[in-house]
Amino acid sequence: MIRVCVPWPAQVLRTVAADVPAITPEVRAIWADMVDTMEAMPGYGLAAVQIGVPLRLAVVDCSEQRGQAVLMANPEVLHASGQMREHDEASPNLPGVSAVISRPRAVTVRFLNAEGRMEDRDFVHLWATSAQHQIDHLAGKMYFDHLSAVKRSMLITKSQKWLRKERGRG
Repeated sequence: MIRVCVPWPAQVLRTVAADVPAITPEVRAIWADMVDTMEAMPGYGLAAVQIGVPLRLAVVDCSEQRGQAVLMANPEVLHASGQMREHDEASPNLPGVSAVISRPRAVTVRFLNAEGRMEDRDFVHLWATSAQHQIDHLAGKMYFDHLSAVKRSMLITKSQKWLRKERGRG
């Protein structure tokens, strides 16, 4: 089921999400909805907080054909490369805008996988960017928090103008 992404500045987007103690049918249902929602955007990843669920759940799929989503509970970065990569990032929670963000090119992430086992996985390039973006969401951070205060303010203002314009069309 496709879920609605909560609009910025919803409090859930600034709250540290709660750990997931076990993979349950409810967690699997949330993951399924998250994948459906991510595919509908289309996007490369989604954190549960983006749909108003304050749990440390994330999905990432940067494959060309799609259908390769990595389902993660309680993801954490264990290691990040010193080499940085820039990518234009956006969020359905703050529509109509994006910003170039610099993040480590490669990361090793530890998470509870769909089978309920701890897994360490290496992500590179776009996969690494998306995994880090989702992990930031679960810590109550948005991609624009990586910008200066002035750029962040300009981005939020631009999104608000974009939303008013879109509402005027409807």
